[in-house]
Amino acid sequence: MGGLFGCASKNDCLSDLFYGTDYHSHLGTKRGGLAVLNSKDFSRSIHNIENDYFRSKFESDLPKLHGHQGIGVISDHDPQPLIIGSRLGTFAIVTVSKINNIETLAARALQSKRHFSEMSGGATSPTELVAMLVSEAESFEDGIQNAQNAIKGSCSMLLLTEDGIYAARDKLGRTPVVIGKKEGAYVASSESCAFPNLGYTMEKNLGPGEIALITAEGIEQRKPPQEQMQVCAFLWVYYGYPATSYEGINVEATRNRCGRLLAQNDSVDIDFVAGIPDSGIGHAIGYAHEKNIPYVRPFVKYTPTWPRSFMPQNQSIRDLVAKMKLIPIKELIENRRILFCEDSIVRGTQLQDTIQILYEYGAKEVHMRPACPTLIYSCDFLNFSTSRSTLDLAGRKAISALEGAEDKYLADYATAGSEKNLAMVDQIRQRLQLTSLQYQKLEDLVAAIGIPKEQLCTHCWDASSYF
Repeated sequence: MGGLFGCASKNDCLSDLFYGTDYHSHLGTKRGGLAVLNSKDFSRSIHNIENDYFRSKFESDLPKLHGHQGIGVISDHDPQPLIIGSRLGTFAIVTVSKINNIETLAARALQSKRHFSEMSGGATSPTELVAMLVSEAESFEDGIQNAQNAIKGSCSMLLLTEDGIYAARDKLGRTPVVIGKKEGAYVASSESCAFPNLGYTMEKNLGPGEIALITAEGIEQRKPPQEQMQVCAFLWVYYGYPATSYEGINVEATRNRCGRLLAQNDSVDIDFVAGIPDSGIGHAIGYAHEKNIPYVRPFVKYTPTWPRSFMPQNQSIRDLVAKMKLIPIKELIENRRILFCEDSIVRGTQLQDTIQILYEYGAKEVHMRPACPTLIYSCDFLNFSTSRSTLDLAGRKAISALEGAEDKYLADYATAGSEKNLAMVDQIRQRLQLTSLQYQKLEDLVAAIGIPKEQLCTHCWDASSYF
């Protein structure tokens, strides 16, 4: 997915920029970058962070990066920030985006005798494309809106200019941008968990399509938000850090509610509840509290060197990370009936290996309760599972096994409790060798978040799109 952070301060912003960007490391591990503006010029640093932590890669660069304004990014695709010379003036830019029509927009630019300098593997840099669209207009505000209108997908961005930092949320608010403040400084961030330890308090959430100019003195709205919103529901299920709040709703509290709702619809007889670390833990705690049964950790996560397993682009490396980061505790597994809460089942490959380990360590029964419905449709709006085919999703594999054609009756399979839905779930259960498998109902997930469904993006579960 990726995350961005920007700071405008009356003092040197570097420390807050460095640590604020680092607080987004759970959102990606491919590239990290910082750019600052001082009285002399723009300076930037970009590193590959696939094999090391953000902090480790950037600490040696800090002495040369000083200024009162700066932006940073953890990117899951292209190297950022970019520093752009344009008729609007020089600016630095970072984006969190999924541009589905990037080839069409790039072809249009080339036909207009434009060129691209940032190419990776022969592909157009999404951030450079956005910068080009911004530069076509008569002002930064109009340029950001021009880019938002041209893009099919989503794009939130920060622009570092001599006037301040322009913060813009994507036009349907699928990815968040939150504003924080403390004495003498304002920040814009993808995650509010970056605020407390840096001394910032929450000021506001930018609305869908809203544009604000941030300076050390405050924030100025340059474009009001639109009424329609479809913020990604998966933020609360998986992506978000537990301490973060989106639209004023905390991630960990939402996961606790998800677990409680899973428990209310369940009657299985078990010895204890566990959560697949880390994002399954909050769901499991809610389940255990609702059922008044023990919460136990039969797996512990080895955190010093192993990141979240969805991040590496190579599938074999993802599988290795998933295996190595979870260490089983035989004394807590042997002869037990265990129920695991998990954020989701994507492909199921890693989970299948985890379940097999439980049986090898003597588990009597293994039950699984994902906190969201079965993933059936591809994500068109975030860079979730971009390296994987939709047909590799556990739900689509099950449908293919049942139908012989993976794209038939998808709406029926997405309907919780329907004959086809139950057959699909049982197919997944058999493949994973689970004692039982029961998914969260979509209406219960929506209730746990507490936002009307029409304001949430639930496309990957039911293909719905309101706008």
